[in-house]
Amino acid sequence: MNHDMNRRDFIKRAGAATATAGIALAGIGPTGNVLGANDRIRVGVIGTGRQGTDDFSDFARQPDVQVAALCDVYQPNLDKAQQALQKITNAAAETYKDFRRILDRQDIDVVIVGTPDHWHALATVEACKAGKDVYVEKPLSTVLDEGKKMVAAARQYQRVVQVGTQQRSGIHFQKAVELIQDGWLGKVSFVRTWNYGNSYPQGIGNPPDSDPPPELDWDMWLGPAPKRPFNWNRFGVGDRWSTFRYFWDYAGGFMTDWGVHLIDIVQWALRVDGPRVVTAVGGKFYIQDNAETPDTLQVTYEYPSCVCVYENRWDNANSMYGHGYGIEFHGTDGTLFLDRGGFQVFPEKQSSGKKESDRTPAMRMDSANDAHFDHVRNFLDCVKSRRRPISDVEIGHRSTSACLLGNVAYRSQERLVWDVTRQELVQGGPEARRLLTREYRPPWKLAV
Repeated sequence: MNHDMNRRDFIKRAGAATATAGIALAGIGPTGNVLGANDRIRVGVIGTGRQGTDDFSDFARQPDVQVAALCDVYQPNLDKAQQALQKITNAAAETYKDFRRILDRQDIDVVIVGTPDHWHALATVEACKAGKDVYVEKPLSTVLDEGKKMVAAARQYQRVVQVGTQQRSGIHFQKAVELIQDGWLGKVSFVRTWNYGNSYPQGIGNPPDSDPPPELDWDMWLGPAPKRPFNWNRFGVGDRWSTFRYFWDYAGGFMTDWGVHLIDIVQWALRVDGPRVVTAVGGKFYIQDNAETPDTLQVTYEYPSCVCVYENRWDNANSMYGHGYGIEFHGTDGTLFLDRGGFQVFPEKQSSGKKESDRTPAMRMDSANDAHFDHVRNFLDCVKSRRRPISDVEIGHRSTSACLLGNVAYRSQERLVWDVTRQELVQGGPEARRLLTREYRPPWKLAV
């Protein structure tokens, strides 16, 4: 029997849960404005590439928001962002090349951090210190130590910080998690997550190092990252998603780019903050480009009562259910497949000796809302109520940490034992421990 979810009833329940979730913050920080329910929120955008523009577009469509400032070190990004904003609002914003000018403005209530990953921590911490609330893209950080400091800054300066893991605001994701936590699948002992594709053999290509284009401040783009010659793949603009994510100086490949979305839902559904043991195998076997991250990777996470694997490959796109990415929860009574299009439950034919009438039914639910738009709305409501948002910085840190540990296990070739509560390595050698932190290039410093 196929059971479709009662969409109206669940939307009502999910909306009520989201509206009341979170812990109220004690105050609003040193320079933050006190905002009433009907006040207009003024937003500054740090990083106006493809993702940053997607983010601020949904902010600009909210009735109580004014996007007042745009910042990017690449002039074409600024120009495109200004055009996109004017198309939505018929209004322009002030533009900057240095994000600190936005933080200096007392009239800015919120900043969006849509930069490449290696800037997330510094921009977020400095925004918190400046009394701004923050919507920061995932992954939260590039190393564990950064994430800890981002959480510390949000708490010390009493800031609302939402991480761009918008699937948490997706109604069908919420329902899938509810089903798993309510035991519809029985005991979940195995979870598979994956990103599959085929870009063999050229991958992202092999452009030579060159001079940066005149409209780009390359030194500012690098910021706290090591000084490197300009390379178009390291910078990575164009029609495709930016390729900076395939270089260790700036990001962590698909493990942190997409893996955060997937592992975030897994840990939410399992009610866990992180894995106890992490191992990884993989390598760059067949893709012939200048990317540094692996073209084939498998990470195994051991949780208290469940094993989860993350798989990524770029020379074969064949996948389960015909989807290039997804999550499978395998329980004693059924399996749930989940992605942004919806979810399906497949019952076990023989289910724990239960009577047929008591067995998990087959069911499905399609995507029921614009998760990103609603994720932005949740954040804005929390800016006014001073409650913690649905993807609070600590939640984002824990989900990002699991993915970072996957990369640490791969790069160090070690079996890692992780103390989830203390956020420390119990087992791991010098190389693994080195990869939990990174040095900032002077004059940049990450200080709470």
